[in-house]
Amino acid sequence: MLAKRIIPCLDIKDGRTVKGVNFEQLRDAGDPVELGCRYVTEGADELVFLDITATVEKRKTLAELARKIARHLNIPFTIGGGIRSVTDAGILLDAGADKISVNSAAVRDPALISRLADQFGSQFVVVAVDAKKVNGEWLVHLNGGRVATEHRLLDWVKESENRGAGEILFTSMNNDGTKAGFACDALAAVADQVSIPVIASGGAGSMEHFRDVFTHGKADAGLAASIFHFKEIEIRDLKKYLADQRIPVRL
Repeated sequence: MLAKRIIPCLDIKDGRTVKGVNFEQLRDAGDPVELGCRYVTEGADELVFLDITATVEKRKTLAELARKIARHLNIPFTIGGGIRSVTDAGILLDAGADKISVNSAAVRDPALISRLADQFGSQFVVVAVDAKKVNGEWLVHLNGGRVATEHRLLDWVKESENRGAGEILFTSMNNDGTKAGFACDALAAVADQVSIPVIASGGAGSMEHFRDVFTHGKADAGLAASIFHFKEIEIRDLKKYLADQRIPVRL
């Protein structure tokens, strides 16, 4: 069995790492490159950097951030935010990113996933999916969770895979920032729907939550932010706990 991955996520706003609850109430969590370096020494398997305020004007800034990260880190990292074209993605690849993440732009133009996969390979393309349970139905949302769509979660992840996505990063908006646990039922359904790796996001608050997401939730990787940023859980301690639970991790 492949080792399960622990991935800190750094949401970037105006060059700083921020964290909120249910995509709101943002608070400062530090310099993204300094945090990234800390996570390398603490044993993170990968990192995800998401510019939550990315615009056309800021894409140059995002590339500069990618270059700075690549100079200081020796583990794979994914970067996303405002990527709307093969050209945008290529700039980040050239700047040192191992993978790019697309979200709203892919929902608006699903063929973007195919173009990216054709140009760079599926392993470079992570489709991030923000979904919220509304009246018993998991629906995909856009623009940082502000805009609801009619796309059903399971239909969209399957289409993303068919179009060439190499990984799915699924964030439960209901669970995000609550520290009440991942949306394991929904994650298991996503994992059953696709054959590519699934990264779980939203709700991590304890080591037991990671155990549950790797067993009941069937996730390939567990992603979290504030519990790592504010040292509520140390990555090395988490990995030792998971190993004790017979969950394969890289120690």
